[in-house]
Amino acid sequence: MMRAGDALLGLRRRLAASPSAALDAELLLAGVLGCTRAALAAQSGRELAPSEAAALDAWAARRAAGEPIAYLTGRREFWSLEFEVTPDVLVPRPETELLVELALAAIAGIARPSVLDLGTGSGAVAIAIAHERPDAAVLATDASAAALALAARNAARLVPGRLRLAQGSWYEAAGESRFHAITANPPYLAGGEPALAALAHEPREALVAGPLGTEALAAVCAGAPARLAPGGRLCVEHGATQDAAVRAMMAAAGLTGVVAHRDLAGLPRATCGTATH
Repeated sequence: MMRAGDALLGLRRRLAASPSAALDAELLLAGVLGCTRAALAAQSGRELAPSEAAALDAWAARRAAGEPIAYLTGRREFWSLEFEVTPDVLVPRPETELLVELALAAIAGIARPSVLDLGTGSGAVAIAIAHERPDAAVLATDASAAALALAARNAARLVPGRLRLAQGSWYEAAGESRFHAITANPPYLAGGEPALAALAHEPREALVAGPLGTEALAAVCAGAPARLAPGGRLCVEHGATQDAAVRAMMAAAGLTGVVAHRDLAGLPRATCGTATH
């Protein structure tokens, strides 16, 4: 029989090629044991059941092959909330929390604001906004039925009764409503980009926009003025080298006060523009 502490050491060695080997090992072991990372120290002397050891071995092999931890454990933290995650959606990333911050700033001081989150995936951005602003009317849309089903489960657990969901591509499901803020983290990679190799386990349709990589961003920016209330703001996430292109798209659509914002790594990660009418 193997003890949990020894299993953790073995996992770290097995995943040594990963820059996050220590964290990966802790997350995998905590997932198998059904506890938090903080509780692992107290579990170090526990003997793993054969089924637990087998599950850990299988997860370690899949992680070594590049599969995201979130797809193995089915969980990912975002905005200090724990989300269910499946291979039907992108894994929520820390840099996307900037989109939540910008949306919250856009609706600050507005009573019962309306928010539209396009391509919601797991629902991370929309649910984080609804969690911070219980008075907000938040609509989350996605073209994927599987993604919407996942977002619905996350919403029911984290913000019950506070999120509406609708299926459709970009603005199709939004009807004629206008919003105080629109958020989107659309696909923004080109089909041949080398970065895709490291993202092979995530849904390609959520990553690749087309030959240029800016096709989805262009659609989101062009459609925003017709869906924003006067003074409403569009906030989109994009690639670190796409800020100039996105600023030009927003300006061409008639949005004003267009500003790119940097993430914690200092990279231009999100851009916002405001509707004048």
